[in-house]
Amino acid sequence: MPVKITFAKVSGAGNDFVLINNLDRSLKVEQAQLARALCAQHTGVGADGLLLLEPSKRADFTMKYFNADGSSGGMCGNGGRCVALFASVAGITGPRCRFEAVDDLHEAEIDGGMVRLTMKDPQNYRPGIPLSVGTSQFTGYSLDTGAPHTVIFAEDIQALDLHTLGRALRFHPVSGPAGTNVDFVSWRTGCAVEIRTYERGVERETLACGTGSIAAASVSVLVHGLMFPVDVRVQSGETLRIHAREESGKITDVVLEGQAAILFSGELLYEARSGKIL
Repeated sequence: MPVKITFAKVSGAGNDFVLINNLDRSLKVEQAQLARALCAQHTGVGADGLLLLEPSKRADFTMKYFNADGSSGGMCGNGGRCVALFASVAGITGPRCRFEAVDDLHEAEIDGGMVRLTMKDPQNYRPGIPLSVGTSQFTGYSLDTGAPHTVIFAEDIQALDLHTLGRALRFHPVSGPAGTNVDFVSWRTGCAVEIRTYERGVERETLACGTGSIAAASVSVLVHGLMFPVDVRVQSGETLRIHAREESGKITDVVLEGQAAILFSGELLYEARSGKIL
């Protein structure tokens, strides 16, 4: 029996998601399989990931996030900003909310389409990692900002073949079996950088990545002496602002700020047995 699913398509600075309100726990399907079907570019709604609003015993709600391939991607910063905006617009919360995610509790503040979201402090920082792809040599900076990232500085990131390089580095042996997200970063002017991100679980470049932008800003502060807040220009052309504090090489009090939008809503029929949209 097909299941009717009501959804919203949302975007955080170009990072797009299918969002489902499951606060009543009525969605009785295998969620990873659903994510693959909904996020498919040509046979589904098309998105970088699936967001689910579910109940929480210690916050306003829980955010669950699945990558486009159905894997769990850790925390998604832009997804969290979109969920907070949706909850406010839908009357689930006010312009401030607190929600639970896989890594911690997060607080969000909504002002029009601008959403500020508290994020976890970066962990497991490893600088100066030698990396090679064919004859190309890179220096990587690894850290976990809610999801694992490897930051690589390059002078002209727009000239890079990100699909080839990103995929090779995403599976590089130094990142372990789970792999990493890969961020190529160049310094613009002042405390501003430009970024291109190859996201694991999506397995392609995305137009924006919140945890990647935090990683890029953090490493830029630690390595090149930039000061917070750092503006990160993402591939969609929008800018994410990263607020934080740095003291003695430790970064704390991270806030991700940027635009979010509810693009449209709709209904579809989903066949759980086949994992297909009808």
